Amino acid sequence: MLQTPRGGVGHGTASADGGSMSIGTVLNALRDEFPEVTISKIRFLESEGLIEPQRTPSGYRKFSVQDVERLGHVLRMQRDHYLPLKVIREHLDAMERGEAAPLPTVGRQRDGEAVVEASEGPTVARIGRSELLAAAGIGEPELKEWESYGLVVPLEDGVYDAEAATVAALVAELGRFGIEPRHLRVMKAAADREAGLVDQVVAPLKRHRNPQTRAHAQARTKELAGLTVRLHAALVQTALGVRLP
Repeated sequence: MLQTPRGGVGHGTASADGGSMSIGTVLNALRDEFPEVTISKIRFLESEGLIEPQRTPSGYRKFSVQDVERLGHVLRMQRDHYLPLKVIREHLDAMERGEAAPLPTVGRQRDGEAVVEASEGPTVARIGRSELLAAAGIGEPELKEWESYGLVVPLEDGVYDAEAATVAALVAELGRFGIEPRHLRVMKAAADREAGLVDQVVAPLKRHRNPQTRAHAQARTKELAGLTVRLHAALVQTALGVRLP
């Protein structure tokens, strides 16, 4: 069984029915370490085969402690090592089979597919256009519209960073509530301003000649990004007069 570091995910309160948890309880258990995680993100990871929670006769998801531990590993490998979901799934499956599975990283692209290779530091994982369409469950017209509003932006060589799949899944989820891509331009503009503020703070560290200082800039960027996401969520909740689970 996968082991979770002490103090990490897996310490949420389970319900009395055999230790299973609802998706809301799982979300609360994850949020201390992953403040940006959402119910849509958990559902997306389930749709990609990363977790397989049981279902009640009425169709509600019931998560075990092992499911939550696995979710924590998935989110941690996305956040810290920039790995695509396919690579994460294969890595965790190998671990659960008891096989030796050194943590992979993703480097270059070959014929549109990610090539796993050894690396001393994390590199940005990339996915192809067809993989992004499949992950979001959309077609070319929708993706082109999203690109026209700057919600999803391809890299210079036409592929996408792995986070684009998360953005696409959330845009699709909001669409089911009648929120169209054109409505999300204000959110994109706000995100760009927040990113610019964070970049101003860490820019002196990024330009430093010392490699350790530049590495510290990356850690500081992640920390500040997490804080801005939490602040943004809190401000939205305050404006709406609600509190999310």
